Amino acid sequence: MVRNHSNHGILIVGNYCHDVLIRNGTVLAETLGGAASFISNVLNGLSISCSLIAKVGHDFKYETSYRPIIVPTSKTTVFHAYFDSISAPSGHADRVLKRVCSCEPITPSDLPDGKFDYGMAVGVGGEILPETLEKMLEICNVVLVDIQSVIRVFDSVDGTVNPVPLKESGFYHLLPKIGFLKASSEEALFMDVEEVRKLCCVVVTNGREGSEVYYRDGKVKVSPFLANQIDPTGAGDSFLGGLVTGLVQGLAVPDAALLGNFFGSITVAQIGLPKFDSRVLQRVKDEVQRRKLSCSERRDEEIEFMKPEGHEQFHSFLCSAKLVSACAMQECLKDFPGITREQGFLSQNNGQI
Repeated sequence: MVRNHSNHGILIVGNYCHDVLIRNGTVLAETLGGAASFISNVLNGLSISCSLIAKVGHDFKYETSYRPIIVPTSKTTVFHAYFDSISAPSGHADRVLKRVCSCEPITPSDLPDGKFDYGMAVGVGGEILPETLEKMLEICNVVLVDIQSVIRVFDSVDGTVNPVPLKESGFYHLLPKIGFLKASSEEALFMDVEEVRKLCCVVVTNGREGSEVYYRDGKVKVSPFLANQIDPTGAGDSFLGGLVTGLVQGLAVPDAALLGNFFGSITVAQIGLPKFDSRVLQRVKDEVQRRKLSCSERRDEEIEFMKPEGHEQFHSFLCSAKLVSACAMQECLKDFPGITREQGFLSQNNGQI
């Protein structure tokens, strides 16, 4: 897999949505949602430029850094996330996700002209069409795909999200052209990882266990970070934001995935779109630049899958940066007085991601 630095930066494709978080019949929060919003939030924090294509309806109610395409005849995609009381031995509650409304899909004609270094197909409500992904593969040097973009189907009665096997998704034939396929450990059950890794790089996130990178010649486990889990929404999206940032900056894939784990762990400690402490962001940007320079002897055009020298030190640095972030998280929770660290959606104990 080869990098190309002669193109524009990053193209993000996926609709914004309205997220409603519900526990035991009570609405706990209404927030801006959609993978595109979480990914662009990370990129903005790290001063990484991008282009974003998202569609919303006439009822869209949030201000965003990147203006969406407004469809006057449609409503914005809406998801209701239902969290039960915590009863499992692990201390985790089950989440049932339902698509209540859906906006128009994103078509090839909606995509911009020009070429991009990286493309990100990150739909949440079925808005990524096979022909749209094909167009992305034509105009982007490396394309990252979130598996939820391609395997989600929705109950015709109540909109409950029900994944289908990847082979039955209508996208399987495109895998050899994809650079990275990202899935949670639950979503990974809907594909044969050993088979798919021969076609493209597979990155599996596994919460408290960190993440794993599967490529044709091997696999790499990437360490987690401590996290006080409040709301899991968007954790995988923030992971992708960190991952693509690392790739754009020339880091090896394990270092980029470590950056993804870092931002995922910050996201689960907040409700909705996370706020990042500016001091933490600056420290991370400086360290990423330092690592980029230290790895400059590696052939710049090649994407490296092995852990580079200093990988564990990078993890230690990010752990120390999280200590600053943890203090800031408690300030963010003041915006939601009904939620405390002891009353998170998922866990009453410390977790890791």
